[in-house]
Amino acid sequence: MKPTTLLPTLTAAILTATSALAASPEDNIKVVQDFFAAYGANDLDGIAAVMDENVQWHIPGRHPLSGTKSGRDEVLAFFAQLGSAGFKADPIYFGADDTHVVDIHRGWSNAPGKPNVDTTWALVYRIENGKIVEATNLSADQDAANTFFWSNYDLAPVPDRLAK
Repeated sequence: MKPTTLLPTLTAAILTATSALAASPEDNIKVVQDFFAAYGANDLDGIAAVMDENVQWHIPGRHPLSGTKSGRDEVLAFFAQLGSAGFKADPIYFGADDTHVVDIHRGWSNAPGKPNVDTTWALVYRIENGKIVEATNLSADQDAANTFFWSNYDLAPVPDRLAK
């Protein structure tokens, strides 16, 4: 192949490969909608199906469930805990591009005899190869969220290292 034709050929190959990897905004929104459907059904297998094995899920606040959950197992454990307190979510809005989805949703709880939360949340998801690889959770009322989480979840007990 002549050097003058090599560059256009390589450029075309790179552009074709890049566009084959990028999903459409609609495809990415579908991933997040599938997540919401599984979450609403308390279907941990369905949640797992839309997550990358090495997913990073960032939970804001200062409470027992806050912090970054690393990997599918930690994220699923978080959602199992969230489900145990009756936390619900109703999507309001989805926006997306080739790599990210933003959702706005109402998140609320009805835990009997405990402080509850009812506020707007925004999540920013990064999607790769049809899977959620990262999500960052943002609360419109972090104080109410912290109160809810503290009232429903205890910190894990400190291990007694002297007993060993």
